[in-house]
Amino acid sequence: MMWGNYGMSGWSWVFGGLVVIGVVILIIVLVRRSPPVRSDTPSAPPTVAGGAPSPKQILDERYARGELTTEEYRERVTTLGLDS
Repeated sequence: MMWGNYGMSGWSWVFGGLVVIGVVILIIVLVRRSPPVRSDTPSAPPTVAGGAPSPKQILDERYARGELTTEEYRERVTTLGLDS
């Protein structure tokens, strides 16, 4: 149908604009309600202020590398009060 410059042509623009606005709002709502994307990379270990590794992390790394025996590791963890 050809409406020309009368009647429904103005309303069709309004209706089209409302549909576009509705779709945008729907997309925004769906994105905000979706769960966060999980990364396969592990998160960084906890650190103390300034980005330095925590004392517990240092002991764990040294024990993992074999620099400390089990007895030395446990003694240092207890001495530092890190056993939790």
